[in-house]
Amino acid sequence: MTPALPTVTDETVTAWALAAADGDNEAVDRFVRALQRDVRRYVAYLADDVQAADDLTQDTFLRALTALPRFEGRSSARVWLLSIARRAVIDSLRRAACRPRTAWTDDWQAAAERAQPTGLPGFDEGVALMELVDSLPGDRREAFVLTQLLGLPYAEAAELSGCPVGTVRSRVSRARTALAEWAADDSVTHPAEPAAA
Repeated sequence: MTPALPTVTDETVTAWALAAADGDNEAVDRFVRALQRDVRRYVAYLADDVQAADDLTQDTFLRALTALPRFEGRSSARVWLLSIARRAVIDSLRRAACRPRTAWTDDWQAAAERAQPTGLPGFDEGVALMELVDSLPGDRREAFVLTQLLGLPYAEAAELSGCPVGTVRSRVSRARTALAEWAADDSVTHPAEPAAA
């Protein structure tokens, strides 16, 4: 275990950064050693991934050393470096989000199939459910399809149907109840349409 480095003031670190920008190799070494621990803790916290902290720390210092000749000391070198670290983490998260994750398995197809959601209705069940929806009375079917299948807000569905919002809510509720009853009753294949009131 390496001994803890003494805390260095922002003024000293900034002076080292300015000297490093002028080509002082010893100042570069002091600058990196003084802030390496801070950067590692910061990127591990931001990325929420201790395993990636070393890579992100290295990426941060590579970016910083490349940009060091342009560092003018307007802010402390610590703040400047931590802002670079934040950008490194953000770029890392963006890269991870846009590329597929690797799976440590030889049979990727079986792994992909196991990751699929289970318990969802299949094609046959979907056809049966749509037949049940088609068996609803016209006004209930319209309200149910507009709000539950097409995702329209109740107010918009009411405007399209030419009735109050409460009526749409009531029709959807009665449609849900009827569909649940029909789906639970295995003996019913084609429910009879209830008589209109």
